[in-house]
Amino acid sequence: MPALSSVLVPYAAYLRVYEPLAAFPEPERAHWARYARRGDTPTAQEELRRSLADLLPTPPVPVPVHESADAFVTEADGVLCVCPWRTRLRGWLALEELTEQLPPPLLDAVLPPVVRGQAAADYERWRERNPDARPWIKTAVWQVPVRWFVLFSDEERAYEPAGGPGPGPGVGPALRYRTPMVEARRRVARALKTLRETIDEGQLTEGLVDVGRWLEEFHPRSLVELDYGGLVHAMSGKQLAEDRSAADVAEGIAALRAGDGEGAGEAYARLAERWRTVRDLQFAN
Repeated sequence: MPALSSVLVPYAAYLRVYEPLAAFPEPERAHWARYARRGDTPTAQEELRRSLADLLPTPPVPVPVHESADAFVTEADGVLCVCPWRTRLRGWLALEELTEQLPPPLLDAVLPPVVRGQAAADYERWRERNPDARPWIKTAVWQVPVRWFVLFSDEERAYEPAGGPGPGPGVGPALRYRTPMVEARRRVARALKTLRETIDEGQLTEGLVDVGRWLEEFHPRSLVELDYGGLVHAMSGKQLAEDRSAADVAEGIAALRAGDGEGAGEAYARLAERWRTVRDLQFAN
């Protein structure tokens, strides 16, 4: 597919939830069971290329006309788990965030008001019919939000340098964390308790509350995955090999719990400097 392969893939990271088949009602459960048996499910790169290809027409198509019937598939402790793409829903949510991030003149140049207005009207009608819908995938561009690292431990880190098979489909480099849902929820609850007891309410606390609420929407036997995605192409092999961000976050929270403000500050400084270097690349020529 030359047209899709030529699309520039942005530097995005992903937080995904894989739910066991038992979490899905029929007939969706049967659909995913058949889908998983295909054995040739698309990769994350392919999902992104498809969504970006919709932005090439004039006018662009910011949200797909039909919902995706694709998903990521994995197995956890012998249980088949599925992470539906839900590209249309995520497109609507991303469009809402975009209106808050870009100045109006730039936003109008990228996505004309009439295009955004039609997408917003479509989403409102769809939301009335699907009030409980939520995405299985969250996306962040040019960074991994600190709150995402709270969900994982350093022991769950899987890194594959360039040229290797990677921890998932495709060729490295790749950097990923995976943990059972029960562990992710436990870490969020423990971190929130520590933060509320030691520092003032702030963005990290508010963000953790949002992530915790999102996780509660899923089956308790789900699997949670943090995938650096395209960010691995914004970082050198040395940076990736030395990146222990989840360990830094865990160390910082443990220091706060122990009353060690200096230790917490040092852990946060390492984390902030690492990700400042990556975020600054978006402004480079």
